[in-house]
Amino acid sequence: MGEKRDVLGLVLALVSAVALMAALGMVFLYAPREAAMGDVQRIFYFHVASAWVGFFAFFVTFLAGIGYLVRGERRWDILALSSVEIGLTFIAMTVITGSLWARPVWGTYWTWEPRLTISAVQLLLYVTYGMLRASVESPERKARFAAVYGIVAFVTVPLSWFAIRWWRTIHPDIMTGGEGMAFTPKMGHTLLAALLAFTLLYATLLRQRIRVERAADALARLRVQRGRLGG
Repeated sequence: MGEKRDVLGLVLALVSAVALMAALGMVFLYAPREAAMGDVQRIFYFHVASAWVGFFAFFVTFLAGIGYLVRGERRWDILALSSVEIGLTFIAMTVITGSLWARPVWGTYWTWEPRLTISAVQLLLYVTYGMLRASVESPERKARFAAVYGIVAFVTVPLSWFAIRWWRTIHPDIMTGGEGMAFTPKMGHTLLAALLAFTLLYATLLRQRIRVERAADALARLRVQRGRLGG
């Protein structure tokens, strides 16, 4: 069983690497230069793909939180924790790539428009998720509090997604091309390739993070057993 899991993990990692290289090639060699923004628009393929994975990771944490509250099983807590940590990484990547794009286009790295404000709040909320877990000693209470927190914090995902549709904002809507953006079929193909590659990367990282957490649990159990034998 262990060997099979290792083989599957290796295959998933290789497929992710190939998909990422293919997406990278499409971003710089296949997708055309955007007429209005120029080459800086290519950042959006990474920006949107990382945002998608971050949102999806938080959705997995949301579902895992419900699963833990219903079943009370450690595996749901592990899934929630692993997914939120990976989601934070990708959301941080989203903010960084967005800032790199904004500087030449907007003339500033950051502005407090609705989408970016919600993104900042979201980032802080999920950082606090980790701080909450670190502040509670009881494993059961920690998992229960984190589950509730992960469910409530997920409200920032639909708020962020619909911000550019509900409020006046200067943030472009990349999925429909956005105002002033010439979005071509080749750009659409490249965006889909980036979304697939980043999703595979998420799956690879999630699998490995879950394995690490399970190994930590097994080590903790061994230490308890040795302590009892020694006592």
